[in-house]
Amino acid sequence: MDIRLTLNPLCRGYGDPAFRIERDGTVWRASRTPEGPGTLRLTGSPAEIEAYAWGPGGPWLLDALPALLGADDDPAAFTPRHRLVHAAHRRNPGLRLTRTGLVLESLIPSILEQKVTTTEAYRGWRLLLHRHGEAAPGPAGADRMRVMPDARGWALVPSWDWHGAGVDNKRASTVLRAVRVAAGLEAAAALPVAEASARLQSVPGIGPWTAAETLQRTHGAADAVTVGDLHLPHRIGYALTGERRSSDEVMLQLLAPYAGQRHRATRLILLNSPSPPRRAPRLAPNPPSYRS
Repeated sequence: MDIRLTLNPLCRGYGDPAFRIERDGTVWRASRTPEGPGTLRLTGSPAEIEAYAWGPGGPWLLDALPALLGADDDPAAFTPRHRLVHAAHRRNPGLRLTRTGLVLESLIPSILEQKVTTTEAYRGWRLLLHRHGEAAPGPAGADRMRVMPDARGWALVPSWDWHGAGVDNKRASTVLRAVRVAAGLEAAAALPVAEASARLQSVPGIGPWTAAETLQRTHGAADAVTVGDLHLPHRIGYALTGERRSSDEVMLQLLAPYAGQRHRATRLILLNSPSPPRRAPRLAPNPPSYRS
């Protein structure tokens, strides 16, 4: 098992205050659990992993550790159908699909990523956690790692701090609607994927894209395909057909042979294929009003 590869989807960019992987492979994760804030430290090798935890949420994080590391995942259910996918599968035997069991932790940063560049979204996440989160329990707090706010804490973020973090009113309002029903959304972690997706999308502003991005992390959903993404269809289409431009419909057709495992297939394709060549300038992100 490759810890870095398995847990990498939980990292929201360089400098994420809630997640860090050190050069020696040690993983630090600060989370808001049902029991309160907690910090998890993972070290060791694929053969033997040592876990340490701090804070009121520490015992919860240790109990959830097997699922986090992919114990509920079944990679044997996957059969490569393309040469590129077969090569990626062979080169990354340690890939597992993580399952956090924490909904808001994945939902809120996914909302922040709606229709903006990842650079903008990650910067907003960093700013909001540094201003409104709390110090991670244990030694990670001294290194400025932060636990995200609870539902009430998100509800109390003033409008000028959303604006200063580069989060427009539409995304901020979606976060606020989500935290008003936080208990019901967190309970979706125990539901089947289809039911959990429907519950998430019952909140105005949360659509298939955001639901899939969340369920990939909370449930380890092997078949949750991210539709509505600006770049993903082009990446999949270019990798499997050589065509520079593709649509969601084309992407779903190409992934159809992997029914039940389309998210795993997507991750393997992204690990082993270049992006299509660009012929237009990148979208220029809007700078925030302040920095932290």
